[in-house]
Amino acid sequence: MGRGRVELKRIENKINRQVTFAKRRNGLLKKAYELSVLCDAEVALIIFSSRGKLFEFCSSSSMLKTLERYQKCNYEAPESNHTAREALELSSQQEYMKLKAKYEALQRSQRNLLGEDLGPLNCKELESLERQLDTSLKHIRSARTQLMLDTLTDLQKKEHALNEANTTLKQRLIEGNQINSLHWFQHADQQVCYDRQPAPPQQSEETFFHPLDCGPTLHIGYQMDPLTTTEAGPSMNNYMQGWLPC
Repeated sequence: MGRGRVELKRIENKINRQVTFAKRRNGLLKKAYELSVLCDAEVALIIFSSRGKLFEFCSSSSMLKTLERYQKCNYEAPESNHTAREALELSSQQEYMKLKAKYEALQRSQRNLLGEDLGPLNCKELESLERQLDTSLKHIRSARTQLMLDTLTDLQKKEHALNEANTTLKQRLIEGNQINSLHWFQHADQQVCYDRQPAPPQQSEETFFHPLDCGPTLHIGYQMDPLTTTEAGPSMNNYMQGWLPC
């Protein structure tokens, strides 16, 4: 049967503790030696017992060289990190200064384009600024002209479309008026045919008019004299004597 699991705690029995220390120390030193031989590693092992006795193993020729190497790797790493951090901060500061200078140059150029702060400029810089302004002005005028031409073309297209629509509407209106007129005339002809009746037969003047045998009986504004009524035939004095002037 195999050994049971050993509980990791301080061994209270002094003799057992010394025996266990000796066995495990020898085993640890053996493992360190095997590691250095099998893997070609530089191994340094330092052990102090409870009584202060030193036990050590070093795969190299000198323990001091191994310790110096350990100190160099362990204590110079923060310095290298610190150096890298300082280099990064320096690079960031330089980049910031470049961007700041570029920003100030752009602001100065903008003020110069607006006609401000022209005092520090020399003759060549002023001529370069003038050429730049002329080029910008040409581009602006070209863009404005192109925009106006495009707008004019769009307006002409809209005008043409509106004229076509107007012509179409006029044609439809004329056709509608013609159709309405044709329907109205047809309706009027039908109404005339419905209202038309046969005319009565005409009579000749000889059959329609008959002479009266009696005298006139209508007298306006005149009192007839009974003595004159016995006279035969019509007389001008019998008509409207009261209305004629004296």
